[in-house]
Amino acid sequence: MKVVWTGAAGFIAGYAIGELLNSGHEVIGVDNYSKYGKVEKSYDKHPNYIFIEGDAKDAELMKKTVHDADVIVSGAAMIGGISYFHEYAYDLLAENERITASTFDAALWAFKNRHLKKIVVLSSSMVYESTDNFPTPETAVNTSPPPISTYGFQKLSCEYFARGGFEQYKLPYTIIRPFNCVGVGEKRALNDKEIYSGNVKLAMSHVVPDLVQKIIKGQNPLHILGEGNQIRHYTYGGDLARGIRLCVEKREALNNDFNLSTTQSTSVLELAEKIWNIINQGKPFRYVSDKPFVHDVQKRIPDVSKAKKLLGYEATTTLDEMLDEVIPWITEQIKYGNI
Repeated sequence: MKVVWTGAAGFIAGYAIGELLNSGHEVIGVDNYSKYGKVEKSYDKHPNYIFIEGDAKDAELMKKTVHDADVIVSGAAMIGGISYFHEYAYDLLAENERITASTFDAALWAFKNRHLKKIVVLSSSMVYESTDNFPTPETAVNTSPPPISTYGFQKLSCEYFARGGFEQYKLPYTIIRPFNCVGVGEKRALNDKEIYSGNVKLAMSHVVPDLVQKIIKGQNPLHILGEGNQIRHYTYGGDLARGIRLCVEKREALNNDFNLSTTQSTSVLELAEKIWNIINQGKPFRYVSDKPFVHDVQKRIPDVSKAKKLLGYEATTTLDEMLDEVIPWITEQIKYGNI
């Protein structure tokens, strides 16, 4: 199967493209390097991988790229941590709509005129930003209030592109909602604003790398956003990649949507103390609460039974296993000045 992946230089893509290649698929990656600058991936020289440096908003480029593809994964987007939601509230909405429209235009053209079989949309758990239904099933997207943040709203818009493309043109789709990806390979974005948490500048406003770097740099007491009672489901990038591959491959994924996540709930405070104890063995855990961001969702607790039932998918990597890999990597990146 030949798969086109937009946003191929991104964080989740770094895991998922490797998973696709290792499973025998051909992949064409498209990215304009706008987030991190030029990056190297482990599979750059893989014989079944082609990279095209370009903008997913370029409709003609996208048509050429999907000319003989079987599947297109719509992964390109302005995306970042929670600070992004506030610093780029308009740009997140406008730029991502342009990217989405161009990608879908190319997909519809290839579906009607070539042999494209479907489009896979990388959405977000932020579409459930306003839900009070926990654990949250996929159907909650139709019954919950709309997201408050422009980022969450635009991700929901991506899903409506998929539904609209199927309703009007019968373009098959699969919608994927990843939850809190944790892994290696993420760096500071080029256009990140300088935001401090205590005396330490945030890495990407993503909680795991930020907590790790603050503790490594000796912050004591540790600064956390809010009271630390926010609930998250930290999911390993390799597990997400396997779920994405199944969504690309399996017939059961056609015209369907899936939460991809671990089943393990962890509060930010529990996460902070766990990382503290790994790095600061023997030191008493001390923390202070900083004022939280407006769009700091208090609960993200997914129902993952649908993915298990239809795809045979489960995320099995524990948080301890993730931290065993991620903490040494972040420590090294801090030395190199990448975080």
